[in-house]
Amino acid sequence: MHTYGAGRFFAVGVGPGDPDLITRKAARLIENADVVAFHAGVGKQSNARRIAADLIPASAVEEELRYPVTTGTTDHPAGYVGALADFYEDCTARVVRHLEAGRDVVLLAEGDPLFYGSSMYLHDRLKERFASEVVPGVPAFAAATSALATPLVRQQDVLTVLSGTLPESELARRLADTDAAVIMKLGRTFPAVRSALAQAGRLDNAMYVERASMPAERWLPVAEVDPTTVPYFSLIVVPGDSAGQPTSERLRLGFEARSARTSTSGGLARTSTSGELARTSTSGGLARTSTSDGLARTSTSGELARTSTSGELARTSTSGGESAPLVEVRGAPAPSLETKAPAQLLVVGLGPGPDRWLTPEVAEALAEVDHVVGYAPYLNRVPQRAGLQRHASGNTVEVDRARFALDLALAGERVAVVSGGDAGVFGMASAVHEAASDEKYAAVPVRVLPGVSAIQAVAARAGAPIGADFAVLSLSDRLKPWPVIERRLRAVAEADLVLGIYNPASRSRRDQVVAAQKLLLEHRSPDTVVVVGRDVGREEESLEVTTLAELDAGSIDMKCLLLVGSSTTRVTAGGAVWTPRWVE
Repeated sequence: MHTYGAGRFFAVGVGPGDPDLITRKAARLIENADVVAFHAGVGKQSNARRIAADLIPASAVEEELRYPVTTGTTDHPAGYVGALADFYEDCTARVVRHLEAGRDVVLLAEGDPLFYGSSMYLHDRLKERFASEVVPGVPAFAAATSALATPLVRQQDVLTVLSGTLPESELARRLADTDAAVIMKLGRTFPAVRSALAQAGRLDNAMYVERASMPAERWLPVAEVDPTTVPYFSLIVVPGDSAGQPTSERLRLGFEARSARTSTSGGLARTSTSGELARTSTSGGLARTSTSDGLARTSTSGELARTSTSGELARTSTSGGESAPLVEVRGAPAPSLETKAPAQLLVVGLGPGPDRWLTPEVAEALAEVDHVVGYAPYLNRVPQRAGLQRHASGNTVEVDRARFALDLALAGERVAVVSGGDAGVFGMASAVHEAASDEKYAAVPVRVLPGVSAIQAVAARAGAPIGADFAVLSLSDRLKPWPVIERRLRAVAEADLVLGIYNPASRSRRDQVVAAQKLLLEHRSPDTVVVVGRDVGREEESLEVTTLAELDAGSIDMKCLLLVGSSTTRVTAGGAVWTPRWVE
């Protein structure tokens, strides 16, 4: 509930640097503010105040909120996080005094208040107590793309905004998996960010923009930037046009629209003294060249081709035709007229979680292939490196995914299809062999490399529950009817085998595990040992030892694997679960 009679709080975006980019609403609020607050760095003047200086009335009370620490060290008992938490509490108290006195407070925010802005932390603390409003501002990346005069995203492009403080491997993966990207928070992180761009194959087309819209604005290819000169007010733009293989329609629409805005002769030229970009167009065609990033585009008679002198990127479309792949190819090499012999297709298991469970054989294979194909969460576990192309797809298109990989291998590309755990245990190996049975792929050899399976990992954590005969069953009825699952459950129960259950439940399947528990209790003792392994090998790992009667079916989901013991499975005094090798 808002405090009656109190002042109002406004978090106002003042844009990236140019005062002319302040919105009319923001200007009006600043000009009529009772109190103007702004953040400032250690030993620095407030950039937000500089931007709005001409709008601040002489009658306004100014509240400078100076950080106790930014990137340096602190002697605060709770470290950097604790120091900032106390700082925001102090800032809130200072603003509250004005609001309770009935004064309106305008907090200036560089760019947009809710886009990596400090003002959001005060807004979080004040919005429930006082009338509050957020006024959007032009974000820095919008000013940066305008400075480059290059489309950031078009049509169905995916834009990913990343913090440069992310781990290098995570940055590389996300850069490889997106069309366009904006990377914020550079400064000391720049070397790692540059390395991540190179690993993702996106360095050649990445542009660095410093102090966008400010008088000292500067932009150049990331590859040419001196890391020692990178200030806080800088970011990196990776345009969507530098990723994937665009359709002819995508490029035709963009180029024709641009051409229509130029002279009647269709000519267009743009040059930069720093040599970043040059474009020319004659007789309806278009060419784009750059001496700094190795990028060239040419188009004549309605056709378009894009090539890269360094071989990182190539796109072609002739006679207005196009070919849309099942999975978008990122950073594809220039197509060759030379026909390659079909290559061996690898199908590999990544293990159930941690990198240390990845086998050396699989690690070596992943280091040598040029393409990895798989379900997106599994691809995320493959380290990105320069030249590696990633092809992600959904969870229920296994055969389509396999055909896509086989097509690449048929064309002579080195490809690995990845699965979690072991690829041969409810993984991609069977789907690949199913697709490879088509005579079209007769020339493609398929090789499966084993991995640590989830059932092995859970069993090892528990002790030795599968030390004797055991069976493995999936409760998913997506590829087989439930009556078949029931019949197999009953057969395993009657045979008194240890049972490993994969895919026990999901958001849409909550009843099967309940039905399975009921069916097993018809043939097994209520005291039968059950192990519930969840996220084994990961930070969230948990292991529960219970009984068949006490199993909480409602708590089971897709992250779980169940081990239902036989009549001889037992638990030691120390809690280890094991099954004797003998049967009396």
